[in-house]
Amino acid sequence: MSLSIGDPAPDFTSADQTGQPIKLSDYRGKKVVLYFYPKDNTPGCTAQACSLRDNYSALQAAGYEVLGVSVDDQKSHQKFINKFDLPFTLVADTDNQLVEAYDVWKEKSMYGKKFMGIVRTTFLIDENGIITDIIGKVDTQNHAQQILM
Repeated sequence: MSLSIGDPAPDFTSADQTGQPIKLSDYRGKKVVLYFYPKDNTPGCTAQACSLRDNYSALQAAGYEVLGVSVDDQKSHQKFINKFDLPFTLVADTDNQLVEAYDVWKEKSMYGKKFMGIVRTTFLIDENGIITDIIGKVDTQNHAQQILM
């Protein structure tokens, strides 16, 4: 099932980088940047996270909370946060429930090999939990600007 602008964002409960449960519904009343990325500490994912970090105050001024999601575990997320001084929450989707619910777990190909992985996608969600934008062609270097446009 593919999600579209205007759809309710699927709620979830998962663990953040500290192991604490986090629910999307806890953010009702706030706008959310929910971004799915393939892997902690890889060049594209680091560039994307650093773009969001470097523009975090502008994102907050625009009313956004930022949540990053990958299938990495809590320990990997915590190392990623510490290494790059990330000021936002990373969600550990180790059971693939979120990537499946948001339909970003797809067959990919690299060097002729096919494998399943996260297709980098960002969902902008309004205060009522409705998807207002879906960024499928993410510019990792300038991702915050794509959101703030």
